[in-house]
This record gives sequence, structure tokens and C-alpha cells, in this order.
Amino acid sequence: MNILVTGCNGQLGNEMQLLEKNYPQHTFFNTDVAELDITNQLAVADFVARNEIDGIVNCAAYTAVDKAESDKELSTSLNTIAPAYLAAAVEKRGGWIVQISTDYVFNGKAHTPYTEDDTPSPDSVYGSTKLAGELGVQKFCKRAMIIRTAWLYSTFGNNFVKTMIRLGNERDELGVIFDQIGTPTYAADLAAAIMTAVEQGIKPGVYHYSNEGVISWYDFTKAIHRIAGITTCHVRPLHTSEYPTPANRPAYSVLDKTKIKETYGIEIPYWEESLRKCVERLKIEG
Repeated sequence: MNILVTGCNGQLGNEMQLLEKNYPQHTFFNTDVAELDITNQLAVADFVARNEIDGIVNCAAYTAVDKAESDKELSTSLNTIAPAYLAAAVEKRGGWIVQISTDYVFNGKAHTPYTEDDTPSPDSVYGSTKLAGELGVQKFCKRAMIIRTAWLYSTFGNNFVKTMIRLGNERDELGVIFDQIGTPTYAADLAAAIMTAVEQGIKPGVYHYSNEGVISWYDFTKAIHRIAGITTCHVRPLHTSEYPTPANRPAYSVLDKTKIKETYGIEIPYWEESLRKCVERLKIEG
């Protein structure tokens, strides 16, 4: 297959590129904004047609959650309009699209893990634009797979794990939110799950994927420091109200992964196992 991967310079896009050598039977077109402006409908249609694209993995997104509150136009352009352009273009070729979405489509007021059948109720511009992106992709492409994920981290780019390691080495004390609960997702694991779905054949619908387990940001930080060998930084728990942000965060955003596990036979690693792998890679890469 000819597979277009957008947002290739991001966390998930980089992990997808690392996996591609395991799939020599496919031709991958790795693009970011310099190679393809996905907000340009004509450019998208031309690229997909000219390169005879069979499937798209859309890793591109506006992910600055707080900035999105004041930059709704760009957030909408990247998270809502662009995915619809991609979906419509690949539909003309009878192809498929994997659209990456987010736990932020939920308001976080539940107390049991969210399933794909739960009604979304976003509480931020980011969440709203990502939900609209889901709906657009499903509207314009019959073979659309939506994967909602959460708390993404990797060895690439800026993310919570790398920030906590840096701050842990720089500071004597750190305050971290303890009353927001969720599950981290190692981007390498998500990339592997995507390629499993691609290889087995895309089964349209909405799916949830994060690592197994449940944890707070505070506990996650403690684990990051323990695994990274940081012992000199005192981490103290903060209430969400002590750390106000422009965008509301879900207080509870645990995703139920039963559907993707049963549909594709995927075994999902426990969050701490994956965190250890990531920290080891960071140490090797310096």
C-alpha cells in the first residue's frame, strides 16, 4: 500500500517512522507542513491522487491545549477542517484513514472508564475541535478509524515525561496536580497498535487506546523520577485549583480499551513498563 503519514515530525509521527522499516511491503509518504499543507484542500487532493495513496494515518494536530482557547481559528483549521480534507481525498480512491483523537472529547466528570459508546461532552476548544474532526472524518470516508488516546509521551519533542525529568534535575521542589486521573500513553505503543490495525485491515469506527492502568499526574511524576534515578527533587501534590490554566482539563479521563483489544487482538502494555522503556531510550540518546 501507499500510506500517507501526516505530522511526521511530531511524537507519534516520529514513532511511526521508526516502525516503517518493519513493513518494507508498503511505501510510506512521511509529511509535515513543509511537504504538505493539510489545511489546503487542493494540495491534499492533488497529493493523494498523484501518489495513489491507499491509506492515511493523520498524526497532525493542533495540540497546544491552552493556546487553543485564544486561537480557535487555527485549532479548528488543523483539528476539524484538515482531517475532513484528508478523508474526502482518500475516499475518492476507496482508501482508509486513521484519525488520532483525544480523551478531551469527554468532560472528565465520569468515575468509570469511558467507552466508545459514551456520549462526548468536550469542555475545551481543543476537545471540541478534535470531536468535530472525528465527525468530519467519518462523514467523508467510509473506512475511517478514530483512535482516541491520552497523555501521550515519547523520546521526541516536548512532553510531560521529558519536562518532569528536566525539572527534576533542575529544581529542589516541584508541585504537580494530584486530582486529575488518567492513563499515560507511550507513542511507540500507539504506533505499533496502528500498524497492527493497518495490517489486519481497517475496521471502521471509534476506538480507545492508552496504556493499561490508572494514575494521577502526581503519581506519574513520582514514578518518572524514581525510574530516572532523580532523588533530590521533592514532589508535592497540588489541587487543580492551585494551578489554573486557560483550558479546562478532564478530572477523570481513563479510557476503556476493550474494543480495540478484542477487535485486533492487541495486548496493551502496563503504563510503568512502557515508561521504563522510554526512560531507557532517553538515557541511551542522552
